Amino acid sequence: MGNCMTGLDALQAVQFITVKGKRLAVLDAENWEILIEWLETLEDLQIARTALAQLKAVGGNRQRAGWLKWDEVQQELE
Repeated sequence: MGNCMTGLDALQAVQFITVKGKRLAVLDAENWEILIEWLETLEDLQIARTALAQLKAVGGNRQRAGWLKWDEVQQELE
């Protein structure tokens, strides 16, 4: 991955401070954005895994899985 920071790297960059007896986690804005992007990617992966499992459950039949045809969706988006 080279210089690319991962969500785990962002979490490890958290610094802790205590304010009025309460322990707080501090993360700079760049690391926060990396963390959010990482979480969104994990969410997308889960959605894709669920869709694939549904497709496999109906023997690969996209219509029975409830998938829409691209041409129909594209017309709605235009």
